[in-house]
Amino acid sequence: MMRLFRAALVQMKVGKDRGQNLANAARLIADAKKGGAKLVALPECFNSPYGTKFFNEYAETIPDGPTCEMLSNAAKEHSIYLVGGTFPEIENDKLYNTCTVWSPDGELLAKYRKMHLFDIDIPGGITFKESDVLRAGNELVTFNIEGVKVGLGICYDMRFEELAKLYRLQGCEILIYPGAFNMTTGPIHWELLQRGRALDNQVFVFAISPARNEQGYIAWGHSQITNPWGKVTAQAGHDEEIVYDDIDLSECDKIRQQIPIFKQRRTDIYDIVTK
Repeated sequence: MMRLFRAALVQMKVGKDRGQNLANAARLIADAKKGGAKLVALPECFNSPYGTKFFNEYAETIPDGPTCEMLSNAAKEHSIYLVGGTFPEIENDKLYNTCTVWSPDGELLAKYRKMHLFDIDIPGGITFKESDVLRAGNELVTFNIEGVKVGLGICYDMRFEELAKLYRLQGCEILIYPGAFNMTTGPIHWELLQRGRALDNQVFVFAISPARNEQGYIAWGHSQITNPWGKVTAQAGHDEEIVYDDIDLSECDKIRQQIPIFKQRRTDIYDIVTK
């Protein structure tokens, strides 16, 4: 079982040229491998601008579209586990915001569709409605990295503590959220939510944002790794960069022994279950 490894979060700039976005991602993945990463993760909507007006234009099928081809080739070339951020997926004329995961052999390990769609209205802040265009996913998705179980969510999913709790109950030690919080919610909630999910569930949390643009949907940035104690151990600024952290999964074991909250849950009174 792999208990020690280096993770890299790729906070990349994203523009309107799909080919350029994919080339930039491939370059940064190669850099992350040179930096010693065993697991590399990309941000939400890394192959296209984020926005409901772009989802249909940039949508691809999985696993045979150009974005999947690049991800599969990069994972295999560099012999890494690659969390392919998200990109718009089309299936049977329905659109999804989807995260794919690739093995060191270039095989598709997992596919997760964003479960909670970003429909909000903050007066004086931001109004956005993903459900105008996207369909919601309906399945929790995990994958294994050499015996380590990892759970997937996307951006707004981070706000729903039940999802994270279910992943912990399934044995996850890492939760990964490609995300693109905005300039209204990002400064207040981005770090706080990750620390809450990590601390409540005694897991590592990785959250990967695009770099900040100057126009269109502006992401907060600050890609981050949080450990099971709720401590931020690595964090980016807002420009394009790669964030590295050396992950020691024995930290999960230690805190779960010292503060055994999951053994102490009163499941005779309450519980969280899937339907």
